[in-house]
Amino acid sequence: MFNLSPAISTKATLYTPISTNHYLHSIHCCGGGPTLSSSSQAYKNARPSAAETLLGDSPPLIITYRSPPPPDPPPVVMTSTISRKSSYSSRSISSARSVSGSASVFSLSGAMQLSGGSRFSSGSITTRAPSVYGGAGGYGTRISQSQSVFGSGSFGDYSEAAVIGNEKITMQNLNDRLASYLEKVRSLEAANKRLELQIREFYEKKAPSAGRDYTSYFATINELRAQIRRRFSENQSLNLQIDNAQLAAEDFRMKYETELSMRTNVEGDVVRLRGVRDSLTLSISDLEVQIEGLKEELVYLKSNHDEEMRLMRVQQSGNVNVEVDSTDSVDLSRVLEEMREQYEAVMVKNNLEIEKWFKAKVEALQTSIGIRTTEVKTSSSELSELKRTYQSLEISRSSAFASIQCLQQNLEEVKARYSLQLSQLQVTINTLETELQQLKVSIEHQQSEYLMLLDIKMRLELEIAEYRRLLEGEVYEKKAVVVSKVIVEEHKPHIERRVKTIVEEIVDGKVVSSSVDTQVQDIQ
Repeated sequence: MFNLSPAISTKATLYTPISTNHYLHSIHCCGGGPTLSSSSQAYKNARPSAAETLLGDSPPLIITYRSPPPPDPPPVVMTSTISRKSSYSSRSISSARSVSGSASVFSLSGAMQLSGGSRFSSGSITTRAPSVYGGAGGYGTRISQSQSVFGSGSFGDYSEAAVIGNEKITMQNLNDRLASYLEKVRSLEAANKRLELQIREFYEKKAPSAGRDYTSYFATINELRAQIRRRFSENQSLNLQIDNAQLAAEDFRMKYETELSMRTNVEGDVVRLRGVRDSLTLSISDLEVQIEGLKEELVYLKSNHDEEMRLMRVQQSGNVNVEVDSTDSVDLSRVLEEMREQYEAVMVKNNLEIEKWFKAKVEALQTSIGIRTTEVKTSSSELSELKRTYQSLEISRSSAFASIQCLQQNLEEVKARYSLQLSQLQVTINTLETELQQLKVSIEHQQSEYLMLLDIKMRLELEIAEYRRLLEGEVYEKKAVVVSKVIVEEHKPHIERRVKTIVEEIVDGKVVSSSVDTQVQDIQ
């Protein structure tokens, strides 16, 4: 039995955080009576008035017990610890209870104390601190429950009727505070649901949608691609034909130049042969002049011979016979005949020599002309063969050069296309990484808010349970200490980035070779 009377003076103090994300709000009642302290939890997330917001404008709870000083009982000290651990935060709430002859202290989750002169009688005091703590996204969950029970004791001579008499006022204060707490909890739960709905809508919007059905356009696209490939091949064939025509024109030009040079050489040979012919003509003219001289001399000799013969006949035709006693005279006819024979032999000899010399010159000239003609023909055939070889090599070089240009153009187009695709993919990757970072920040923020709301909810549940225990008289029950822990741990998912590079070599619209390079990079 104990008496309840109003406090003489009150004092409220807001302490700095004891540990991470915990604030202690205590109310001390002076005047020799015991003290009741309650705690509220708020997170340091840029909200300086979180404690006042959670506590509301309701008046502080003041309970004063007055009793005669009891004898000093032996001190009893019990300590219970509630640990919660996740992948993001780790915290512990400790409560210590000590009972001595001069003071008794009750600690509810490290926040509520009753002190003053009191003593225990038969009965029991039980505190329960259940907690369910879940990390956001399921990355590690720990569920722990701690129960601590005092042995039998007594409050002495306090009057239970006094407590029941002041029950209405206490209940009104408690109901007001509980109503405000529950309203805060409901509003925060509604805000949490709204945020979860917004996150879900955000993911649904960012998820790739089915979009329109473009299968009906695939046939047209394939046909247009086939037409493009055909036009490209036709363009290539036309370019090759143009190159071949240019090569043929160059070949004909070279043939024309060759024939022109051959014509010039032949004209030079003709000019040289004309000079030889002129020299031979001069020699023939000289020989003809000599023949004419010899013919004139022969005519002159014949005329002299005829004159002499006529004179001789005239002399012999006379009647006078003159005899001369002298040596035999020379037979002139025989001499003339001999001279004529000699001249004829000289003429024949000269003609033979001239004819032989002319034939030798003509044969030498013909031999030289034949040799030169053979050399010219051989050179012409060699030149033609070299020209054909040069033309074939030039055609091969031009075709190879055209193929190289085509392949280089295709390579540049492929490089440009893949560079564009790579830049687009890099922009997409950067956008996704930015969204991922924003999403991580949002998840961490939501997790912090969720943890704050969960801790507030647990503290409110503890306070509600304590109030219910005080109102229903559970102080006098005796229970054993039961500590149970259920640990559920989940591992983070493994995230990695895969970059696949595909290199294809395309010639005339056909894939000649293809290679794939895959790079794996761990993100977390």
